Amino acid sequence: MFNEFSPLKRKIFRLMDNEGKLKKSKWTPDISDKDLVKAYKNMLFARTADLQIVSYQRQGRIYTYPPNLGQEGIHGAVAGVIRDKDWLVPAFREMGVYLAKGVSLLELFLYYMGNEDGSKMVKANNVLPMAVPIASQLLHASGIGYEVNYNNKKEVVYAFVGDGGTSEGDFHEALNFAGVWKAPVVFVVQNNQYGISTPFKKQTASDGIAIKSEAYGIKGIQVDGNDYFAMLTATKAAHEACLNGEGPVLIEAVTYRKGAHTTSDDPTKYRTKEEEEEWFKTDPIDRLRKHLISKKLWTIDEEEKLVKEYKKEVDRQFEEAEYYPAYPINEVFDNLYEDKPQDLIDQQREYEKFLKWKANLK
Repeated sequence: MFNEFSPLKRKIFRLMDNEGKLKKSKWTPDISDKDLVKAYKNMLFARTADLQIVSYQRQGRIYTYPPNLGQEGIHGAVAGVIRDKDWLVPAFREMGVYLAKGVSLLELFLYYMGNEDGSKMVKANNVLPMAVPIASQLLHASGIGYEVNYNNKKEVVYAFVGDGGTSEGDFHEALNFAGVWKAPVVFVVQNNQYGISTPFKKQTASDGIAIKSEAYGIKGIQVDGNDYFAMLTATKAAHEACLNGEGPVLIEAVTYRKGAHTTSDDPTKYRTKEEEEEWFKTDPIDRLRKHLISKKLWTIDEEEKLVKEYKKEVDRQFEEAEYYPAYPINEVFDNLYEDKPQDLIDQQREYEKFLKWKANLK
């Protein structure tokens, strides 16, 4: 499929329209009704949790948070392919994939509350911590891919980045090295049209991101990231290519960030309502819901009941995070150096003073 949908041909890979109608194609993924409904439920759970976290943040119960709203189709598709032994090298906006790899909501909550236990991910195998420095994680992904080949393992590395990250040197270095090493890395670029407030048209003069794969001699494809079926097919093809020793694959998943960049951002400052309304027609969950309803596999009543259950579960885990033991101060300062330097000693003293001042306010 990488030849048929080569970025040089300027063809976006799409299987489902905005009304949920699936066109006849040899590329339609082989997925059972049961698995399709399960995938939709997982996407719905991720969206429910995402919306509630934004609400918690607005209530002052959690710190700054980057919403996943509108990008669930990408996460749901990768979640359907990635295995326990495969690697997840995330950025910070991939909730559905975190959950699929065994990261708990509790751990995600703790992370955004500033508790280091949120990065332990005790039941998740081969998952790197979130990477806030833009695109730095991609070099790690290439390095892991090198190790996978060196030790003759049958593992695939999934690395995520946003469109803004493709302007960083790390992105290009990672693709270059991965291409040379034939590293089994699937680079998923979530092109959600904005790098914070920078529109994609100001991000690059290239005709999309997938076409950059040509410069590094690797496979690439541009996919409708809000089309679950297209993303599933492309991800499976990329996965197989990596396992067959064909080197890395660059997937440009064209999507739209429906929410803010983070909860400290206001997208109304740089986006028009007309633009948002046009993109909202492509919503991945709405499209898949329409498809399921047309096949009599889903009902609105069923969804409303399920969302109520999901909200209770999200609330339960969030309350558990709120009552979670405070992270020990000494572990923040004591484990960096064998002999603690004076500047770190001073920082600890200042922080302890702050905590005493804060406690006296209550």
